[in-house]
Amino acid sequence: MCCWTKKSVYIFVTPVRLWYWHPVANIDTACDHATMMKVFGAPWPLLQTAIDPKKKAGEEKLRVAVSGLADEDSDVRVNWDEESGQTIVAGRDERHLDIIVYRLLHEWDLALNIGAPQVAHRETITYACEQDYTHKRQFAGQGQFARVKILFEPNGHNPEFAFVSRVPDGTFPGDYAAGVEKGVRTILVSGPYAGFPMIGIKATLVDAAYHDTDSSASTFEIAGRACFKEAAPRLGVQLLEPIMRVEVVTPQDYARDIVGDLKGRRGKIENQETSSMRVIINATVPLANMFKLEDALRSYSKGQAQVSVRYAKYAPLPPATRGLPPPVGAYV
Repeated sequence: MCCWTKKSVYIFVTPVRLWYWHPVANIDTACDHATMMKVFGAPWPLLQTAIDPKKKAGEEKLRVAVSGLADEDSDVRVNWDEESGQTIVAGRDERHLDIIVYRLLHEWDLALNIGAPQVAHRETITYACEQDYTHKRQFAGQGQFARVKILFEPNGHNPEFAFVSRVPDGTFPGDYAAGVEKGVRTILVSGPYAGFPMIGIKATLVDAAYHDTDSSASTFEIAGRACFKEAAPRLGVQLLEPIMRVEVVTPQDYARDIVGDLKGRRGKIENQETSSMRVIINATVPLANMFKLEDALRSYSKGQAQVSVRYAKYAPLPPATRGLPPPVGAYV
């Protein structure tokens, strides 16, 4: 652990598109050459934490502070959990979250309860299923009617949501089809497995029926949501975790310990190259097992290793590691 001195060290706050410099702390000179972990290429914030003020009087100040940070830094995402009253803050990596919390504590002088960082898991489907659903009811004397038949299937290796309508043009209003798409999109924000956002899904509107007076875009939005909900038990919903591609450059003397550490984090060593008394180690490691990796590498290598981290993919979470806490929020 470094001690505090007067020498300033700067770290990168948002390393994906543009480097921002921010003076975080005065760190001991011995750390000047320590490992600096840089994370590249993540599609959305990969870590999130729950925070709440220790005093009720600080609630509005916290809301203003986190809103300002989100406006200032596009890599900060904020959500308010109405049930728990907590503020959910998401960032690109562990260091990014540390900086966000540091600024709230010291720049805004807030007294906060801070939860442990949680990985932003995702959910997906593994099977295809065609579901027929009819929404029909009376409300305040007005009828509501919408019938949809939707094919839900995995979207290949594409993590995005795709919607296609195969209903012939001219037989079904376009705004009704848009309502179906909106309904499916909204329910995918919170998946049925553990409440995490869903990715990699394709929805094809195969057939639909409407009533001249009892149908509207909003009724088809309701039908789209309900159709997915009914299909979900047969879609093989699966929990996913982010996998990171890690490259460590270290003197040869420390390579063995570093490889052992990476393997202990469920890492898979892809290759090792030796050049000029240094070893380049390439591995993939689940983000959930990368907490304090920077500190560990600094300790093993006496501050001489360098590490870069790049988002690789989302992959199925092994059954043995599924003892997850409830999700604290959803980000899309």
